[in-house]
Amino acid sequence: MEADRVYDYLERISNLIRMDARRSESFKGLQPVQLEALHYLASCNRYSNTPLAVADYLGLTKGTVSQTLAVLESNGLIVKESDARDRRVVHLTLTEAGRRLLKESIPPPVLRAALRTLPEDQRQVLESALANVLQAMQVANQLKTFGACKTCRYHLILEDARRRCALTGEQLFEDDAEMICREHQLPVGD
Repeated sequence: MEADRVYDYLERISNLIRMDARRSESFKGLQPVQLEALHYLASCNRYSNTPLAVADYLGLTKGTVSQTLAVLESNGLIVKESDARDRRVVHLTLTEAGRRLLKESIPPPVLRAALRTLPEDQRQVLESALANVLQAMQVANQLKTFGACKTCRYHLILEDARRRCALTGEQLFEDDAEMICREHQLPVGD
């Protein structure tokens, strides 16, 4: 498989997804970057719902992210809350309107429809291959992996089936395990 062809396919698919988002009435005129930030905030855990984490995840400057978050807040899609322990830290939470917008629109209907045309085994192979490409690119670029908590080297399942983060020492809940985390690190040996 040639890298040029794979790039062409991924770039064209990305453009079609963004084009579909811009045309969608449910997005209320939001820009793709604003939708990406909203989608990230819906997928991240309590350690990762800060403006800095959004900037890291999207690879954007703090200024761009600040403007993006301001639009989301003014549209009633997110709320900002100060951290209970450190008032300098701001956590971002989706409102019900933000959750509804994402549920209706992400992934875009055009992508859902296209994937339904593939047999289940091909969808699984595609998902696995894309996950491997993403991981390899993150490692090569020395970027944070932002993986699901349950796949992190710090995610511990204790004898009594409780979960704990070995990095923060805090208890984790089942919902935490599915969310992405900016502190995620691949297990040793991966």
